[in-house]
Amino acid sequence: MKVLFIGDSWTIHMIHTKGFDSFESTKYEEGATHLLDCLREGGVDVDYMPAHEVQVRFPRSVSELEKYDAIVMSDIGANTFLLQNATFYEMESIPNALSLIEEYVEKGGGLLMVGGYLSFSGIEGKANYSNTVIADILPVIMKEGDDRVETPEGVSPRNTDTKHFITENIDQWPAFLGYNRFKAKPDAEVLVETENDPFLVLGEYKGGKTACFASDCAPHWWPKESLEWEHYKDLWVNILKYVADAN
Repeated sequence: MKVLFIGDSWTIHMIHTKGFDSFESTKYEEGATHLLDCLREGGVDVDYMPAHEVQVRFPRSVSELEKYDAIVMSDIGANTFLLQNATFYEMESIPNALSLIEEYVEKGGGLLMVGGYLSFSGIEGKANYSNTVIADILPVIMKEGDDRVETPEGVSPRNTDTKHFITENIDQWPAFLGYNRFKAKPDAEVLVETENDPFLVLGEYKGGKTACFASDCAPHWWPKESLEWEHYKDLWVNILKYVADAN
């Protein structure tokens, strides 16, 4: 199983002020390192594309995407795909990256979207996938505007009565510090829910399979102390097996 994992990276620019004087510093971080290591340990061949590389390196044809069994989009907004450097700075017409993903799934590829501040609709609605072709592909109906549910006290999801190999060995979920709120489409399968909201949703789009996980795959909504959860690796490997139709 070969997977393209996109996103979950960021740059932080800080101003340090000490009395009269100040200076600036910049650091780059990647949030999915633990997950990527677990996937590779689980036999998944992963190519990682950080968010900033999408702007200069995202494939420009479906044939380039078809070498992957599944694509994962995690904490990366629609603008990064739609306003690549060639278009935003050079005014060049290039293929719509989200339309390429739609065609890839239509032809049998798998797609998983993982929650975060720039997933689904996202913080202040800035992820904005509800107004793109991705809304047609995913098995959920996204909110307009800010879709975050912040739960600093922690909220623990629970399995629904739907039986599935992804969740069959999971009796208890860890607590999460937040998630994206959406609704399941009528023909979707909800495997996990929290409060009254879907948390893990499966679906199909034409020839391909899709999945949505409402919270982070890594900190900050997934607490650091829960990364060693006994089902962590198997959960993500099994979700990818489903969307890649490899189970």
